[in-house]
Amino acid sequence: MISDERIKQLEDKARQLRLSVVEMIGVGPVGHLGGSCSCADIVTALYYYRMNFDPKDPRKPDRDRFLLSKGHAALVQYAALADLGFFPKEELRRVKVLGGMLQGHPDMNTPGIEANTGSLGQGLSIANGMALGLRLDGLTSKVFVVLGDGELAEGQVWEAAMASANFKLDNLLAFVDQNALQATGPIVERFDLNPIAPKWAAFGWHVIEIDGHNMREIVAAIDEADTVKGRPTVIIAKTVKGKGVSFAENNPAFHNGAMTAEQYEQARRELGAVEEGC
Repeated sequence: MISDERIKQLEDKARQLRLSVVEMIGVGPVGHLGGSCSCADIVTALYYYRMNFDPKDPRKPDRDRFLLSKGHAALVQYAALADLGFFPKEELRRVKVLGGMLQGHPDMNTPGIEANTGSLGQGLSIANGMALGLRLDGLTSKVFVVLGDGELAEGQVWEAAMASANFKLDNLLAFVDQNALQATGPIVERFDLNPIAPKWAAFGWHVIEIDGHNMREIVAAIDEADTVKGRPTVIIAKTVKGKGVSFAENNPAFHNGAMTAEQYEQARRELGAVEEGC
């Protein structure tokens, strides 16, 4: 069983990634704060607890693959990749800047990015292909993909879900970041897909439901998924959009919103920023 100390380390890392997201957006420009913060704990658990990779060799054949199907949340993935040494942290200051490495959505020119994503609904299909390829190559590596709950309105997701089960892709683990909001408001008022869990189960998946901000539950679910054979696993993680930043929590305006100088400093304080010299 994972120790309390290790859980605390992962929780601290998730907070640091959220702080990096806030600092990447800064004052004035719009940025995807809400969805990046809602999946920060999931991203942390995958990169810092479970996944096998080598930042010095991002295309190592036996690496695990991570796909952020909800590509608009790329900021939190960039924060993790920079922290892990895939590219210099200085690049985080040049997100969406002409000539910079980091685009508004994941791009394969960035070390550590496995596919161009953000055109919603496509990530699971790509993950299926990768999982099948790993099987054909005789590799035991695994594919991890994070989808948004609003994204589930895309029909391609369910075609891909059927294929995953049909091909018994037990080397595939999907997360659904169920923060209940999309760009224009609550999902139940826009395109209500609830209940989600029975749908995945009906498509032949092993389903786990967790609190997506409880690190111990996330880790336990990932461990459980590793024991499932003959079918893929989906972890439905109930989350809060904008988690960790009080004015952004459950606020669709911060799906892709701008912060004032006062909000920026408030967010940094709430996420434990320490000023130099303090």
